[in-house]
Amino acid sequence: MGVVVGIDVAKEIHWAEIKIAEDGKVVSSHRVDTTPQDLSALISEIKDVEVEHGPTLVGIDILGGIASLLQTMMLEAGLVVVHVPGPAVNRARRGTRGGEHKSDPKDAKVIADQVRMRDDLRQVTATREEDVKLRLLTARRAELVEDASRRANRLRALLNAIHPGLERHVEVTGKTWLHLLTRYVTPAEIRAAGRTRVLAHLRKLRWVKDTVLIKATETAVGSAQRQRVSMPGEKVTAELVKETAAEALAARDRLAALDKRIQETLDRHPDAALVASLPGMGPIMTAEFLAVTGGISRFATGDQLAAAAGLAPVLKQSGKSRHLQRARSGDRALKRVFYQSAFCAIGHDPASTDYTPAAA
Repeated sequence: MGVVVGIDVAKEIHWAEIKIAEDGKVVSSHRVDTTPQDLSALISEIKDVEVEHGPTLVGIDILGGIASLLQTMMLEAGLVVVHVPGPAVNRARRGTRGGEHKSDPKDAKVIADQVRMRDDLRQVTATREEDVKLRLLTARRAELVEDASRRANRLRALLNAIHPGLERHVEVTGKTWLHLLTRYVTPAEIRAAGRTRVLAHLRKLRWVKDTVLIKATETAVGSAQRQRVSMPGEKVTAELVKETAAEALAARDRLAALDKRIQETLDRHPDAALVASLPGMGPIMTAEFLAVTGGISRFATGDQLAAAAGLAPVLKQSGKSRHLQRARSGDRALKRVFYQSAFCAIGHDPASTDYTPAAA
């Protein structure tokens, strides 16, 4: 290693520091606009220094997102890139003179020094198309699920304000009830329509058992018969309920289409079949796992994977004291995948509940 480069990544301007690895002499330190032209100029500058001083190792503190263009161009130019995590940069900076002062040039200097001193930094590799798709699709799915939860709570609050008897029985995530609420909400509307018209409206749903539709109709009509009081703002509230219910139905269709795209992407991913074979790892958990890790080749052993997720015990040793304790860090998204898959496995995989006492 002859040259090290530390790049502090930002949205509009990166800051790069190029220095000689052997003695730490700074060759240049300057801002770089996040344009292809300026990034190409930086790569050319690095190549020129590389000719005289040897191979280059580039350190960046952010992966993907605002660093995607920089990361792609560096790898296409044949440069070796490593990831210096933000927490490592912050702690290393605080150990320097005036460590509380933060600036882009200082962070770039710290990143370059970390690259010089450490040999355990993760090397950045080119991202596969399937991994990028899974990352984007799972992020979008999380947004839709979060919106659905917020919409369901809002729907319950609106319905409870004008028709509490019906709200007790409505499943705001069920297609049958949402379809009902797109047209009939208030007790007066349901009484005026009667059982026949309410049931006819529900029967527009396909692939729903008639017994389910009849039961929902009887529940709605019975609740409307018991409430004869009109509530203030009932008309406007009912309009909002109908609008929200229609949005919820459309969101269900979008979520189903998104799940189909995720499954199609998994079918083409080389690691998906192996990950999906684990207990509790359905298509969504598999997609989220691969979106976070980028593939099973990132971790050489299961211990490294457990440590990255914050599931492996942490050794604490000082003097004669030596003990293990629960990890308090780790990738939260990865940890969630493991916990969620474990809960699913408990309910569906009998082998997951087996317990074998440790040997004496």
